[in-house]
Amino acid sequence: MLSTPGRRSGAAAGIMSSVSSSPVGRPTRGTTGVNRLRRVDRWIARHPVLRRTDDPLVVDLGFGASAVTPLELHTRLTAQRPDATVLGLEIDADRVTRAREQAAGVTGVSFARGGFEVPVPHGRRPAVIRAMNVLRQYDETDVADAWARMCARLQPGGILVEGTCDEIGRIVTWAEVGADAVARSLTISLRLAALDSPAVAAERLPKALIHRNVEGERVHAFLASLEREWTRAAAVAPFGPTHRWRTAMDAMTDAGWPLVRRERWRLGEVGIAWEAVAPR
Repeated sequence: MLSTPGRRSGAAAGIMSSVSSSPVGRPTRGTTGVNRLRRVDRWIARHPVLRRTDDPLVVDLGFGASAVTPLELHTRLTAQRPDATVLGLEIDADRVTRAREQAAGVTGVSFARGGFEVPVPHGRRPAVIRAMNVLRQYDETDVADAWARMCARLQPGGILVEGTCDEIGRIVTWAEVGADAVARSLTISLRLAALDSPAVAAERLPKALIHRNVEGERVHAFLASLEREWTRAAAVAPFGPTHRWRTAMDAMTDAGWPLVRRERWRLGEVGIAWEAVAPR
């Protein structure tokens, strides 16, 4: 179990600068599914960090009960960066063994036992750590420590992508966290076809925010504005959900929300600077 911020023991603090002999954290539920993480995979594949790094290693932390998500991640990354490699980490040794068997013969993908200490062979440091649906079982007070442990393993300029999604990957949210363990942005990615309300993202927010969707918190105000502009954009719905989404995003920008990565709006995504949604 992670120690809470401000109460880190000497032994726990040592993990910040070295690899522990035993995994740090708790086993995940292990649920996974084909294409569940496709939205975040494609976002990572197009991220400038992956394009610019000299060592395009991506860690899939807590990959679950099968090799499916690391294998899919590798396929999507290599479409943009052919030399990208993926290391899947799990605390459960049986899951690691099973994944190795399932991925036998596949180059560029490997598996090992590990947790928040992110053990990587030969002193390599990942450009990206993806930790999806990992922190949902922890307390909000554990988040800062978990981010710090993982980010300490990143290469300079690397990023942690931490968030959650629904069971079939149609509602996905994640935080981008820099190597300094400071969050940079929140991204919400939704399947626009048949979308009734973007406020559905509230139930899948990252652990740092999911309990903050209450009156007076920044993320609550952001989601309320997102819902309001989506509703107002109903007049252009006959032109399709993508046009409606872009119309709503233009209105959000006009209202002063610091949205980022405008080019991804067509995919049903909206990114916003973290300070605009950070807990008060």
